[in-house]
Amino acid sequence: MAIRHYWSMAAAAVGFRLVLVLFGGDLHLASRPEVSTPLTSIRRRSMYHGSPLLLSVLGPLTNKSLIFVAVDFIAAMLIRATGRKLQIARNRSLKSLDLTEAVSNSVNVSAGDIASLIYLWNPWAIVTCVGSCTSPVENLMVVIIIYGACSRLAPLAAFGYVMATHLSLYPAILIVPIILLLGYGPDTPPTKVFRLKNSNASKTDVSYDEKSSSSRDVRQFSWKPVLHFTLWLLFWSSYVLLLSSIILNKVGGLQEMFKKYFFAEVFDFFRSFFLIVFNMNIIFMVLPLAIRLKHRPCFLAFVYTGIVAMLKSYPSVGDSALYLGLLGLFANELAEMHFTFFLFFGYIGVSLLSPVMHNLWIWRGTGNANFYFATGLAYTCLQTVLVIESSILHLNSLNRGFLYWGLVGPGPSIPLPRYHY
Repeated sequence: MAIRHYWSMAAAAVGFRLVLVLFGGDLHLASRPEVSTPLTSIRRRSMYHGSPLLLSVLGPLTNKSLIFVAVDFIAAMLIRATGRKLQIARNRSLKSLDLTEAVSNSVNVSAGDIASLIYLWNPWAIVTCVGSCTSPVENLMVVIIIYGACSRLAPLAAFGYVMATHLSLYPAILIVPIILLLGYGPDTPPTKVFRLKNSNASKTDVSYDEKSSSSRDVRQFSWKPVLHFTLWLLFWSSYVLLLSSIILNKVGGLQEMFKKYFFAEVFDFFRSFFLIVFNMNIIFMVLPLAIRLKHRPCFLAFVYTGIVAMLKSYPSVGDSALYLGLLGLFANELAEMHFTFFLFFGYIGVSLLSPVMHNLWIWRGTGNANFYFATGLAYTCLQTVLVIESSILHLNSLNRGFLYWGLVGPGPSIPLPRYHY
């Protein structure tokens, strides 16, 4: 069910951005460390730090925020289209389990509309857009990855992946959900569900044709779109590296760019330690989560983006704006999330306290670094609670059958063991 007055609310969000950009004056958002970091600031970012192509394009422009307004709108529309793809895939999965009544009786609100409006009206997405940092472009590339993989458009997914890793190395872990999306599709019931369905059907009077049709519904992994993605990935990578080498020819070339790709401003004595912590700790979580959520690759991509926002070397509010927008894609499944009140007002409190603590530490001199560190620690704890709580609730919703069989009215149901997903 679509949201009423959706386009009015979307246009109001875009108009609000335009008002801030054109008539808001100098809000000094580009100097805020929560909004603009050394890796996302256009002013502080050099050609070496992963984005010579982006800087060469944005350099001649006078009002870059207008470009970012359009970028945010495109990202929101792609999130909306991704939500519709997920809904279609979900209905197809229900039909493959002979739960056609669940499709006809479903009155869920369009998750794609909710997700796109969350992204457009998120205050953090607005300040990153007005603050003239590269976070909106990075978020757009990640959304292009997810949309292209959900649509099985290998060229588009490969383009988004190459550009996202060109801007920042952290989206490289999205290769796992990309392969799962291309191979299985956006929503694939686990094989165990079909096995339980067949075993349940064998105990009743079911014809052989119905059993064979249900066995054909088991979706096998397809390597063809993955192969196409690999070929396009090589093509786009070669093209981007060629353009980057031409741009950086007079200032050291690609070799110097790769040396400074892993960028962190720390004391030299701790540099190796922090490089490992910032860039390797995320990799340790990739495989366990992929095993657990392999049949829900879009949700896996959301979890990965949330983990990156928590553990990257220079986090910003633009990272949180991305995964909160993706969280809206699963609004129907996470409707019973606990700690909603705590998380909502916790994010508001951190957003208000962070600039205050920074001002006390840097400008007034009445505080110290621990004041600002405490708000950062609280911010990370809130993100951790959100990602863990949403993952647990998502898995429990599958176990209780909220997605595949719990919406069915009177009729036979499939008993499922707990914690098997």
